[in-house]
Amino acid sequence: MSSPRAARAESPALRILSQAVAFLSAGAMALSAAGTLLSLALIGWAVVMRYFFNAAPVWVDEVVGFLLVGIVLLAAAQTFRRGEHIGVDILVEQLPPTGRRWALAWAAFVSGVVAVVLIVNGWQTAELARTLGLVTEGHLEWPTWWLMLLMPVGGALLLLAAVEAAWRACTGQVLSFKSPHAQDLPKDTP
Repeated sequence: MSSPRAARAESPALRILSQAVAFLSAGAMALSAAGTLLSLALIGWAVVMRYFFNAAPVWVDEVVGFLLVGIVLLAAAQTFRRGEHIGVDILVEQLPPTGRRWALAWAAFVSGVVAVVLIVNGWQTAELARTLGLVTEGHLEWPTWWLMLLMPVGGALLLLAAVEAAWRACTGQVLSFKSPHAQDLPKDTP
């Protein structure tokens, strides 16, 4: 999106919001990456224990399942900020600059609505689980409200990213990330 409006400098408020969202979402993404590596290590260890020592740890599947929820919810904001969520890019790229801005604003609005649902329902569900003293089924029996708090945390991060994206779309500013592999692709690759 290269329009004259996109060349304007960021307002100080947008810059502060963008820096805060970048810091928080990068931290959450780092936790998500650590969760991915921990899952890989646990699964690998469980396979070795099962096939070489006939002593499969029964709790690994549960932990990896819980980690997967955290990975997805904590990575959602940074993924949204990078424009890596599922979208219909081929249609949006065909729009004129004003249409692209409207499409980006609409995507930010819808993502914000999803984020609010995650925050509200996640908080209510976690509070109910805490009140009832619910624990996970299986071998670990962790309090479920600990895990359910990932929904409002991930939702809050996504809401901040959606507000930033909506603000940028409305002011003609675009947050862009250059792919680290972009220079490796030939120019005529679709």
